[in-house]
Formats: sequence, C-alpha cells, structure tokens
Amino acid sequence: VAEVTDDLDDYEPTKAARAIDTFVNDNLSNWYVRLNRRRFWAGEMDTDKLAAYQTLYECLKTVALLMAPFSPFYTDRLYSDLVAPAMEGDGYASVHLADFPVSDPALVDKDLEERMALAQEVTSSVLALRRKVNLKVRQPLQTLLVPVMDQHQREALEAVKDIILDEVNVKELRLVNNEESGLVKRVKADFKKLGPRYGKIMKDLGKAIISMDQKSIAELEREGSFTFNELPGTPVVTVDDVEISAEDIPGWQVANDGSLTVALDVTVTPELRNEGMARELVNRIQNLRKSSDFEITDKVKVELSDLPEVRTALEGFGDYLADQVLADSVKLTADLGGENVSELDIDGLKVMARVTVVK
Repeated sequence: VAEVTDDLDDYEPTKAARAIDTFVNDNLSNWYVRLNRRRFWAGEMDTDKLAAYQTLYECLKTVALLMAPFSPFYTDRLYSDLVAPAMEGDGYASVHLADFPVSDPALVDKDLEERMALAQEVTSSVLALRRKVNLKVRQPLQTLLVPVMDQHQREALEAVKDIILDEVNVKELRLVNNEESGLVKRVKADFKKLGPRYGKIMKDLGKAIISMDQKSIAELEREGSFTFNELPGTPVVTVDDVEISAEDIPGWQVANDGSLTVALDVTVTPELRNEGMARELVNRIQNLRKSSDFEITDKVKVELSDLPEVRTALEGFGDYLADQVLADSVKLTADLGGENVSELDIDGLKVMARVTVVK
C-alpha cells in the first residue's frame, strides 16, 4: 500500500502497477498461497485455518482497492465477490465507492519481510541448481550448505529453515561461517560500473580485485564494501561493483548471488533415489485420482507393476505412498492388465497402474 501510494503520488502509474504485479505473483500467489495449502485444506475450521483465510481475504480485498484505478471492471467484480456476501441483504459492493487503503507503519514487520525475502532468495538459487543438473524437486537431496556473513543472517536463516528445506526438498541445512565453508570464491570487476568512477586506475583496480584473497572476499561480502588502500585515491568497491562466483566442488553445485552463496549436495544415494521414486508414484497416482473424478476423501486400492525400481521404493516408503494417496492397500503384480489400467511414465520407466475406489 505504501509503495503504490508513493508511486501514484509521484505520477508513476507504471511503477505502481508493477509493484502490485510483483506482490500478487511473487509474494501472494507463488509463495503465501502455495506454502499454505495444508492450512487451507485442513479438516476443521480451527484458529490456524481461519487465520490463513482471513489473511488471504485481507490481501485480495486490498489488492482490489489498489488495482481499481488500473482495472476498474475486473476489480469491481473481485471486490463485490469478496465483500458482498458479508453484507446484509442483497446490497452491491463497489470498489469505486470504497476508500483507497492507507498504509499503517505499525503493522509492517521489517524483520519478517527480510527473513522471508532471504528464504525466497535461497529457494530460488537452489531450484536453479537443481535445473542445472536436471534433478526434479520431487527427488530429495541430503544437504544444503549456506555460508553466513554474520550472526544476524544466521538467525534469519534459522527462523525460515523449515520453509527452505520443504521448498527445495533437502533433508538438512548446514549454516557455517563464511571463512569455514571450504568454498573457493573468485571476484571479477564490473568495468561498466567501476570505469566511470576509476577510469585512470581501472586497469590496476581490476587486477587488484581479481587478486583478492579469500579473507578479503569474505570481508567484502560481510561489510558490503572493500577499500583498496594500496591504490591511488584508495578506491572503495561495493558488492554491486563486482561479480562474485564460487568454484564447484566434486558432488556439489554452487551458486552465488551478491552476498548469498549456496552449495547443494547433488549426490543421489540409493535411499534418496527410492524416496524420489515413491514421490513420483504419489504424483502419478494423484493425477489418476483426479482424472477419474474420485472424491478427495475416497479410499482407494492401488495395483502397480512388479518392477525392481518400484519394489525397492515401496519397501522403504510404502507407508508414505499409501498415506499420501489414501490407499487401503498397495499391491505389486507381475503382468498387470485388464480394465482401467494406465501406463505411468516415470523418467522413461513404464509402470502400469490401476487405482480403484474401495467400496
């Protein structure tokens, strides 16, 4: 609300519209709603479920008010759908008759916003590493290593650890001091940014930057800037003036974004592979339930091809699969055929499956 109001007051409608777009897509839809699906689908309307719905309602209503100058017809429908059911009688609620929202600084929790932005940043970097090595999110991995700059960053990451691990499907988050991470980092100057400021000494400054040792790089990341006292004019270089990268180590993938570095253990052990197979089976069986128009609460009987990969996965994670798909039984059959049999393609492996409702 504060950002959109300031932009409109400055006659910057494009910036205001983009701020709404960023909030709805990045923070509300792809983050809050997705991460709270379990709360929305919880059985009873307890305090936690009610809080989730009230928060979503408040966000959607406020977004309708903020969007009204840009999308007058759509927001009028959205606002009416949200507000009219709570009105007495059959009154029509129009967004254009409501007051424009006013920001309340007392409700802004900067620490919470910082922690959640950090969680989103770590998640985005790890998912990019998964794509780089073609490891789906349903395939669990063991360890995520994050070197921390200071105690404040450590506490912020500890507070959102469970969210990060759940989002990237990794078992363990290890937070280590930057100097103890074991990662070798390299720095290159951004000549477009530094050139206009230090043109005369740019050649020497570029060499000094690329020659920085690990301790100096850690100081640059921790403090946000580094002073080269040995050069004329003692130039000051910030994190935004350079490109920091970390070298990959065997079995790990490393990504660096500003002062944030993440290292992901991409070794898939047999146990992790079996769990990944179980998760893939859950996904395919859930799709079969949906395409067969089963009720969400329907108990089912599952029959699968008796393949070595399927058998070993069920030996360790059969109970997990049954719980996720509401299966009373999961049976392996050598030559599964007959009616209502579907072929599941799991990364090239053909698995026959039959899912039927338990009467």
